[in-house]
Amino acid sequence: MSSLAAAAPLETASKPVAASPAVFGPRIVIGLLGVLLAVLVSGLNEMVTKIALADIRGALAIGYDEGTWLVASYTATSVAAMAFAPWCSVTFSLRRFTLCAIALFTVLGVLCPFAPNYQSLLLLRTVQGLAGGALPPMLMTVALRFLPANVKLYGLAGYALTATFGPSLGTPLAALWTEYVGWQWAFWQVVAPCLLAMLAVAYGLPQDPLRLERFKAFNWRGLLLGFPAICMLVIGILQGNRLDWFGSPLICLLLGGGSLLLVLFLINEWSQPIPFFKLQMLGIRNLSFALLTLAGVLVVLTAVIIIPSSFLAQVQGYRPLQTAPVMLVMALPQLIALPLVAALCNLRWVDCRWVLGIGLTMLVLSCLGGTQLTSVWIRDDFYVLQLLQIFGQPMAVLPLLMLSTGSIQPIEGPFASAWFNTVKGLAAVIATGVLDALTTRRLHFHSTMLVDSLGNSPLSAVDAGNIAQRLHRQAVVLTSADLYYVMAGVAAALILLIFWLPTRIYPPRAPT
Repeated sequence: MSSLAAAAPLETASKPVAASPAVFGPRIVIGLLGVLLAVLVSGLNEMVTKIALADIRGALAIGYDEGTWLVASYTATSVAAMAFAPWCSVTFSLRRFTLCAIALFTVLGVLCPFAPNYQSLLLLRTVQGLAGGALPPMLMTVALRFLPANVKLYGLAGYALTATFGPSLGTPLAALWTEYVGWQWAFWQVVAPCLLAMLAVAYGLPQDPLRLERFKAFNWRGLLLGFPAICMLVIGILQGNRLDWFGSPLICLLLGGGSLLLVLFLINEWSQPIPFFKLQMLGIRNLSFALLTLAGVLVVLTAVIIIPSSFLAQVQGYRPLQTAPVMLVMALPQLIALPLVAALCNLRWVDCRWVLGIGLTMLVLSCLGGTQLTSVWIRDDFYVLQLLQIFGQPMAVLPLLMLSTGSIQPIEGPFASAWFNTVKGLAAVIATGVLDALTTRRLHFHSTMLVDSLGNSPLSAVDAGNIAQRLHRQAVVLTSADLYYVMAGVAAALILLIFWLPTRIYPPRAPT
């Protein structure tokens, strides 16, 4: 009986592949590009509405606290959906489930600006996060399932775009809509690309049969434990800094209750015949290393986007429009850098661990360069740092995808997708929470030290009205430098892991 139970997940995962033996060709490529476009749009939607939140709040007469709940609720359901979407794609078919998720995401984006009140908008955003979070796992599933060995790394490079290219476009697009068109387009921007993505998916992806019989063995306990666990943890982390972390009973309930539910969820998953997360896969050395390192890399990548934007806004008074070129310098070259890194990793004589080490080293150098910033730095001073990021980011992300996917069987693709996307979503949330907490503490520390050092200096009697502003600006400068030091340390620690954790992985097939 136990052997049958252990074989059930593998049988379940493999049947959809056998049901639709698609031949690789232009149609599959179009379908993959459609899923990629939808995933990029879902990520951009979160970033753009977050950056344009001040304009949205002003237009809809929403307070700051209410605005934070719009962001937290969207992110919570988005991350939770990543964990359970792979099961749904097998049950309802990859093509059908992807089309429904894109359609729901698009319709809700159209409706958001017409919400009659705050509660309605909160509900729309929460459900839209659920639809948007279901899309990233579909991209990895398509790449692992349909692409032949010699081009699989290029498909994974498309998935890597969601971590390197997409997040950096949030600021430029938010600036475009709020400055030149209207705040409504922070929501409506998804419509045209999503319609195009639906056409591409409908044309390119093969149609698998429905497998509704899987509901007979549905892991209801896992859903009832895991979904609220992830939502509670995400909301607790995102709201923690604003509500003073464990000084707030609500945050204690969210983080404590979420952690307890998560432990119960993982215990349940270990013994389930058809789990959402196959915990036994963590015994694969390269997969465990890739997940751990991916979380660290995403913390660094999130920081190198937030720190310059926050610095330029607080010290130099930049609006998103003025900050946009800094982000574009890092984002647009990714469209060239990622395929080049994929081609490099696809060479049999290239050890992707060395590629990963070089990429992390470039991130370290970029962060160390950021520690030298001063109050006179403007947009142009960040360009050199961003140039290091152009190849540093893809070289730090793509080898991780290669190390992990090269160590698993194709039939385990849905489980790998659930692991990768959930870790990716949680890492971005943790990065935001850590950066908020560090920024608050270091800002208070530097402000106190600067005030103490000023003391009874004669300067305090001259232009006293401007001193507070100058002190705050200098505190922001010192805090930004501290954050860069921390991120450099995180990237350096990840380099050390390479020497004893991962094993050598060769590309699926050397290019001819």
